[in-house]
Amino acid sequence: MTTIDERDTGVARPGDPAFEAATRVFNLATPARPAAAVTARTIDQIRAAIGHARAEGLPVRVHTTGHASGTARPMDGALLIRTNLEGGVEVDAARRVARVPAGTLWGDVVDAAAPYGLTAPHGSSPTVGVVGYLLRGGLSFYGRHIGLAINSVRAVELVTADGEQRRVDAETDPELFWAVRGGGGGFGVVTAVEVALFPAAKVITGATYWPAAHAEGLLAAWRRWTLDAPDEVTTSLRVMNLPPVPGVPPALAAGPVICVDGAVLSLDDDVTAATRQAEDLLGPLRAVAEPVMDDWQLTEPSAVLRAHMEPDDPIAIVGDHMLLREIGDDGAAAFLRLLGAGSGSPFVVAGLRQLGGAYGRPSPGGGALDHLDAHYAYSGAGVAEDAAVTAAIEEHCAKVRAALSPWDTGRTAPSFVENFAQPQGHLSAAQAERADRVRDRVDPGGLFRGDVSPGATAR
Repeated sequence: MTTIDERDTGVARPGDPAFEAATRVFNLATPARPAAAVTARTIDQIRAAIGHARAEGLPVRVHTTGHASGTARPMDGALLIRTNLEGGVEVDAARRVARVPAGTLWGDVVDAAAPYGLTAPHGSSPTVGVVGYLLRGGLSFYGRHIGLAINSVRAVELVTADGEQRRVDAETDPELFWAVRGGGGGFGVVTAVEVALFPAAKVITGATYWPAAHAEGLLAAWRRWTLDAPDEVTTSLRVMNLPPVPGVPPALAAGPVICVDGAVLSLDDDVTAATRQAEDLLGPLRAVAEPVMDDWQLTEPSAVLRAHMEPDDPIAIVGDHMLLREIGDDGAAAFLRLLGAGSGSPFVVAGLRQLGGAYGRPSPGGGALDHLDAHYAYSGAGVAEDAAVTAAIEEHCAKVRAALSPWDTGRTAPSFVENFAQPQGHLSAAQAERADRVRDRVDPGGLFRGDVSPGATAR
């Protein structure tokens, strides 16, 4: 039963509709099961929840949309705070900055910035939460031009374990500002971020799909192009085995396909350079074989949100992720042997996200995570329909990891990690120790210790 004190704070227990709403996640394979939960829409509600947790001896956990629920440690015995702060997106067009309350989705930020000819370093889905994506790195289709999305964070507002609301930036508590940007979490409840926007007059974006029988030639052509690709272009190559369900075009559900998608950014209305860059990418690929679908087009920046064809509805996902060096012919052969047509892969999707460019350059004044030293971000995942399918996916994840291990950098991109138990690490030992010192200062009692990502602490 929910106690009177809990009702006063909005805290709910299992069986209460408010509990079910607060614990809702996007990845149904990794449900959140805390002892209690609350959806916080104001700073006062967050303070009340933290006070209640301290009084009851409950550790505190935090999420927004639950897209990264698979990366969370078990929440047994914890109080979960779901942030859905009031206020809406505020755009300062003169400064090219947006203030974004926690719980806001990327689609709302893109819509707010568009009237000013600006956009943000958003992800590949309009329904992903802004705060978690940003503070865990963020790999956008603009990333080779502007770097990791986390480098665009200009300020962070959060409530720490003592109930104090803080606003940190490069001048105010720069050490906490450094740590909260990629330091692995556990610093408090983030309530808002200020993120830099950038001009984006037009983009050429979309996806092209071919039968997977042409995978070898397509992967070879795409890999050659990535070696000296312009920074204005960011792409991915994926092997997709989509089920015949509503929303999936029949041509893509007829069998495995190879997809190349991404975005070519034009900073002004003269799209001559962008058009040439798009043709340099797509021309050699289209020459390999006739696509079954091809929807690249010159359009508005908001269209980039849909190019990757991410699902909007919750789904049970199990997968894995690695950062890879250039894989060469041997690595490409290993990739297709385990993931291409005839491989027997149980994955719905597996692919390589193009890195390099600004992704690989340290950012002046950056936080704990400010670049990725890798050529590709690999990820592969399947839909966990039942225990047998889940076991098959996990077994195949291990096979792919072993096959690609010669090219594994040993690092990971936090926003691509699928499960907290998989090998991961984006900080050096010295960076993890530095982040721990900041956590000791702002959370000496370890109230948020369970929110720290594996590999982001020296303890």
